[in-house]
Amino acid sequence: MSTELRRLRNYIAGEFRDAADGRTTDVVNPATGEAYATAPLSGQADVDAAMEAAAAAFPAWRDRTPAERQKALLKIADAFEERAEELIAAEVENTGKPIGLTRSEEIPPMVDQIRFFAGAARMLEGRSAGEYMEGLTSIVRREPVGVCAQVAPWNYPMMMAVWKFAPALAAGNTVVLKPSDTTPASTVLIAEIIGSIVPKGVFNVVCGDRDTGRLMVEHPVPAMASITGSVRAGISVAGSAAKDVKRVHLELGGKAPVVVFEDTDIAKAVEEISVAGFFNAGQDCTAATRVLVQESIHDEFVAALAKAAADTKTGLPDDEDVLYGPLNNPNQLEQVSGFIERLPAHARVEAGGHRVGEKGYFYAPTVVSGLKQDDEIVQNEVFGPVITVQSFTDEAQAVAYANGVEYALASSVWTKDHARAMRMSKVLDFGCVWINTHIPLVAEMPHGGFKKSGYGKDLSGYGFEDYTRIKHVMTSLG
Repeated sequence: MSTELRRLRNYIAGEFRDAADGRTTDVVNPATGEAYATAPLSGQADVDAAMEAAAAAFPAWRDRTPAERQKALLKIADAFEERAEELIAAEVENTGKPIGLTRSEEIPPMVDQIRFFAGAARMLEGRSAGEYMEGLTSIVRREPVGVCAQVAPWNYPMMMAVWKFAPALAAGNTVVLKPSDTTPASTVLIAEIIGSIVPKGVFNVVCGDRDTGRLMVEHPVPAMASITGSVRAGISVAGSAAKDVKRVHLELGGKAPVVVFEDTDIAKAVEEISVAGFFNAGQDCTAATRVLVQESIHDEFVAALAKAAADTKTGLPDDEDVLYGPLNNPNQLEQVSGFIERLPAHARVEAGGHRVGEKGYFYAPTVVSGLKQDDEIVQNEVFGPVITVQSFTDEAQAVAYANGVEYALASSVWTKDHARAMRMSKVLDFGCVWINTHIPLVAEMPHGGFKKSGYGKDLSGYGFEDYTRIKHVMTSLG
């Protein structure tokens, strides 16, 4: 007996709608490998409708006072708290994540981030007013950019939606947001929550695949396109947006080096690095995936890290003992497995290196040592529960290895030597450098990278300003 699949729908102009042509795609729970819902596979007509709604709503939302926009965002944050269990249930179906960790590690920062941007709404001001030429006064206005086309990823569907809509709405923009085609459930619920608070058309959700996202980015209405995703996707978005000179905000992935010097407290470092590498099945652009260890402690460190991996558990969402759930989809399972299957002969799998079970997309916590700088698994983002280890001799070699990849999002340094930590923080070519920790994020500090990790910042006042434009107004005093 087959179970009827739940029907998810787009949210456009204040109402839920199916795709105009009726097309749908199945949504699969990665913990079971079974479909639980259908979602619209949106096309041109759906994107047109969403953009039209956002454009129509923009003037009135732009002209709301900062205090009014702040009040709306505070209501959204309160509603997220009140409906937290619904959001958790939707996200767990989306991703297969552990229920307890989703409750403790995602809901509180999401609510805090919305409230941060609610406060930022009242800081939308120019930086200058004065007479810079005789008889003339200059004023700098900071304004919203307009309609924002936003594409969120599947690794943190709820939280990445917050990182996108909260600064955009706070600054006075309107939004058309597309979740990943594999994780639309929590975003559709978010649309229901936000739609009950803001005017129709201010926040819209269009479900679909990469073609849907391309239609959004290429659409003439949006003034800005924002995407969190792969380098390939970011390059495509930047190319499409360039055709009509859209502003672009890209967060595209990472290959975070974790530089461990010989004076490090090995037990503490291993404990924290293993969690930062395996949390969320390593499906995190800032994950501690690429460990560089000074050669004098290399063997001891690898043995301790392999034991930590062996002690780490993956499993079903309701198992309170697991650190992480499944990989998000069968393609991702194939990608992670492929990296391990293609390892060079000099590499050693110290722990894991295999799928767990036959149901769902679970992969064992894995540690690989003996690697060289030009190995595929060192140079490319695995996006799975895999930590690689290399050894280095001195500070200069550590820096060369750390910076010797195309990504530049996040990094960490582990040492008791303060001067060394400061030197390393200066020369590491990454948007974030943690010292004796890895992965904490706060709403007040910027998140974003360099090189092929993209450009633009999430969170913080810098992230807020990314959703604004600057206008010079000059008036004669005569």
